[in-house]
Amino acid sequence: MHPAIRLIGSIRRGEIRWLNYLLASALALGSDAGLFLLLLDAGLSPMAASAIGYCAGILVHWMVSSRLVFADGAAVRGTGERHRQKLLFVGSALVGLAVTTAIVGTATALGLDPRLAKLAAIVVSFQTTYLLRRHIVFRPVSA
Repeated sequence: MHPAIRLIGSIRRGEIRWLNYLLASALALGSDAGLFLLLLDAGLSPMAASAIGYCAGILVHWMVSSRLVFADGAAVRGTGERHRQKLLFVGSALVGLAVTTAIVGTATALGLDPRLAKLAAIVVSFQTTYLLRRHIVFRPVSA
């Protein structure tokens, strides 16, 4: 196959992976926010509801990412490598949380609207976690 055709195919696969990751993120965010609202309505404290919702979002993201988005790089279930991937996945989620917190905190300290800061943080955190998961957590076995 001509190298240019392989490059085009690779770019398209990358775009599809990114779009699938976007879908996984939307599902995770919906799970997080939905559970958060349900738990608030049930009388749980906002902090506890937020933490439980966030953890549920991580779990949903793992399920979709390891089975759809990065299936080609997911280790076999029940192995030490799979356990390592799960730990790295949670670590990448914590990096995303830190990025979000830092951007919102810095922007609001500079007097910017927190809602706009959160939107910017979502974009940066999304791309940061995608790159971590693509290149570190689920790096293809052949790499």
